[in-house]
Amino acid sequence: MPTVSVGRDLLFEALGRTYTDEEFDELCFQFGIELDDITTEKAIQRKEKHLEEEGVEDDGETIYKIEVPANRYDLLCLEGLAQALRIFNGLDPIPTYKVANIGKESMLEMRVKTETSKIRPYVVCAVLRGVTFDEAKYNSFIELQDRLHQNICRRRTLVAIGTHDLDTIEGPFTYEALPPAEINFVPLKQTRNFRADELMEFYKSDLKLKKFLHIIENSPVYPVIYDCKRTVLSLPPIINGAHSAISLKTKNVFIECTATDLTKANIVLNTMVTMFSVYCERKFEVEPVKVTYPDGKSYVCPDLSIYNMNVPLSYITGIIGVKLPEDKVASLLHKMQLRAEKSVSEDKEVKFVVSVPPTRSDVLHPCDVAEDVAIAYGYNEIPKRKPASLNPLPLSQFSDLIRTEIAMTGYTEVLTWILCSKKEIFSMLNREEDNSAVTIADSRTSEFEVVRPSLMPGLLRTVGHNKDHPKPIKIFEVGDIVLLDDTKDVGAVNRRHLAALYCGANSGFELIHGLVDKIMEATGTNFVSPGNSTGYYIEKSEEPAFLQGRQANVIYGGKRIGTFGIVHPKVLKEYDIPDVCSFLELDMQSFL
Repeated sequence: MPTVSVGRDLLFEALGRTYTDEEFDELCFQFGIELDDITTEKAIQRKEKHLEEEGVEDDGETIYKIEVPANRYDLLCLEGLAQALRIFNGLDPIPTYKVANIGKESMLEMRVKTETSKIRPYVVCAVLRGVTFDEAKYNSFIELQDRLHQNICRRRTLVAIGTHDLDTIEGPFTYEALPPAEINFVPLKQTRNFRADELMEFYKSDLKLKKFLHIIENSPVYPVIYDCKRTVLSLPPIINGAHSAISLKTKNVFIECTATDLTKANIVLNTMVTMFSVYCERKFEVEPVKVTYPDGKSYVCPDLSIYNMNVPLSYITGIIGVKLPEDKVASLLHKMQLRAEKSVSEDKEVKFVVSVPPTRSDVLHPCDVAEDVAIAYGYNEIPKRKPASLNPLPLSQFSDLIRTEIAMTGYTEVLTWILCSKKEIFSMLNREEDNSAVTIADSRTSEFEVVRPSLMPGLLRTVGHNKDHPKPIKIFEVGDIVLLDDTKDVGAVNRRHLAALYCGANSGFELIHGLVDKIMEATGTNFVSPGNSTGYYIEKSEEPAFLQGRQANVIYGGKRIGTFGIVHPKVLKEYDIPDVCSFLELDMQSFL
């Protein structure tokens, strides 16, 4: 969830009233965002520099840190937040964004060269005319770019934004991809010319820009944007040129977004122009740019058209769980910037034609519309109700019953990792390594190389980490293991196992044996003579993890379902356990 920092006084000025911190916190909650922190600019600087509090009474402007949903790109700046909250409070109508009505022959043009397909094939552009910046608006404009770069742009790998003072450059523009030795320009905040390959070396010491160099530095060609006089506008996704840098005096802003993902590029461009077209001479109007590709096809951007979605009223109320009249639903949607017109289908079902504006790229499905209605209605206002009863799976129900039985005998339940190392399931258990375990491909750590084929490593590790605990230690676990199985589509199968471990001054072998009898009694299974498949019996076992002659297999229905015994001293030493232990493991699914 991204966090947006905005000045409290500027936000309240945009909202048209002041709030107490508690009132604004409540407004955020109602709108579905969260006031995460209240701080000051100086406090933020001290925290970044790890300085002590100075105890100064006047600590500067109060900053609100507001946590917003990750897919609400329109809320990543003060302008978007203020507009959304004013509409939510019923102070403003939903704005209508439009593209200036000019002919293609009069439009600025961006011509795309064939070579760009090798590295960054897409570009979209737009112009904001007659913009009036002050320091706060300018800073917000820059900050929105940074937040989009970190969020939807995925650190500029998918999209990179370039903004330019249009009065310092001339179209038509060209988007090219050239060898780095052929690109020369003065980058932003520098005073001398750099060749593109020299610039890569120069920025390797820059804390901010070095994070983006890997995107293009190993490519034989670099993307670059020129104007008609071969002035470099930008070297995306690294840096803009100093010649076209925007300032507080800029009146006409040219925005270009180069991308590897065209859908994301259009969302980013729409977000930039819709948020700041409010400062244009013609409010909410954006000048289009024609983008011409090497195949001769041309596209006009941005696309600020409204997307219509049909959503049944019954679908909305069914998801929310509250019966709402039609006019109430339409009103709630309006608060969330969605226009809704009622329509009636042939089967007389009431539906809404919901108009999704270009600022709401997060609305993709009717469930998103229902969610907005629920937010505007208020989650706290939805009456609580018990969900319909669900029958538990037999295995889950059986697992819970067994947990209760074992807990009542004095054992404490533990939960351990389902992933472990190869060493834990082989050499540490006194076993030879083989290919019997499900292996994790490209595991990030040696501790998590395989999926456990037994619960034994987890319980032994637990005791090893708690060896100073008062004795005896009696623990158990009911959990899944994974075994290879060629008959399954995925090549493996989950099995629900039960394991218990006793650690104390003596072996506790008779106690573990008694636990076996207790479990069998709880499942209604009788002890029978060997060879009888109507109940259970035990027979000699040869597991290397246990002491010879102090271990046994549990046979149920003619099949081996588990083993118990005294843990081998070599195994105890591997887990750094100084006391003797007895262990039991059973396959619980065998009882079902």
